[in-house]
Amino acid sequence: MPLTACQVKSAEPREKDYKLYDEKGLLLLVKKSGAKYWRFKYRLAGKEKMLALGVFPEVTLAHARKLRDHARHNLQNDIDPGEQRQAKRQAGKDAAQNAFEVIALEWLEKRGKKSESGDKRLKALLERDLFPKLGKTAISEIKPPQLLAVLRRIESRGAVETAHRAKQYAGQIFRYAVATGRAERDITADLTGALATPQKKHLAAITTPREAGLLYANIQTYQGTPTVQAALKLAPLLFCRPGELRRLEWEEINWAKRQIELPAEKMKTKEPHIIPLSDQALAILEDLRDHHKRGKYVFPSARGASRPLSENGVRTALRSMGYDNETMTPHGFRAMARTLLDEELNYRVEWIEQQLGHAVKDVHGRAYNRTKHLEQRRKMMQHWSDYLDQLKAETETGNVITADFGSTSTL
Repeated sequence: MPLTACQVKSAEPREKDYKLYDEKGLLLLVKKSGAKYWRFKYRLAGKEKMLALGVFPEVTLAHARKLRDHARHNLQNDIDPGEQRQAKRQAGKDAAQNAFEVIALEWLEKRGKKSESGDKRLKALLERDLFPKLGKTAISEIKPPQLLAVLRRIESRGAVETAHRAKQYAGQIFRYAVATGRAERDITADLTGALATPQKKHLAAITTPREAGLLYANIQTYQGTPTVQAALKLAPLLFCRPGELRRLEWEEINWAKRQIELPAEKMKTKEPHIIPLSDQALAILEDLRDHHKRGKYVFPSARGASRPLSENGVRTALRSMGYDNETMTPHGFRAMARTLLDEELNYRVEWIEQQLGHAVKDVHGRAYNRTKHLEQRRKMMQHWSDYLDQLKAETETGNVITADFGSTSTL
């Protein structure tokens, strides 16, 4: 005889566990503790099995009967409801382990640290733009339209470049998932051309002899901490990337060879790089070594020698000198050197590009190694420092002249 809701509710615990039977295999297991569990008993291939259907009163008698009927329907279609539930649980575990966020964080760890500011921006982008909509979804289940919708949301707030960066990072995460057997392919390839093209924005830079001379003269009179003063003075002389300058370590300076030797992991091209030191640059570094050396960084942070100078150190110094973001940036020293070494001092473009740390290839398409044209670049770097001194002197006398100043570019 079928159970009633009143019987289920009033069933009291006994000294031992006992069962109250409903019909069609449904039963209520009453534990001696007083807990009441719904069970569905069935046979499949001659073997008796039991399927848990929930706990009373969370699962009522009516609800338990619906669950039983669903299980019986599966049995009629030769589906074992117990095995089906197990498969769903496993699929849920697999989905959790293969969720986009899980794989992205794993990729982030394997990727390793690149730069403090860049790593911070990357993590913020993932947490702000990709994880909220995609994070809990198994990466193999994400389809191109789903990813595009997320990227379009970024684009809609006017952050077109951020949308493209998000697509690029998502592609790297998908390729990592493919490599580790958790996705079939990189779906970002399907989104080529789907986003608006970002307008190319060049970083502000001074590129005329007169303005360069005035800037260099102002740099020499800048009043700030010795660390920022030295970094600011070296920025135009070395014209390396701002991050390469502020994270420069003492052990990367080869005093005997008068050069800085940056390892591949610090370079954007992932190739080791040499920066020859002019007399002027060497003197600044020697002064720091003799008077301000502490910790591993040449330019330590004011907040502690264990971290490098803030990325805003040189930028703030430029601002205090009257150069706003639309006039000159720390990165702008590279454009200044690139332009004047080419147009005013007539050096070969491949030498300049090599010294900028760009990937430069020879006529056979092979990348130049770090020592290629090193002697020519060494002379070029000394000439560049002398040229800046010349422009500074002419600024101070009010007579800036554009000239070759004895170019050695034909050597």
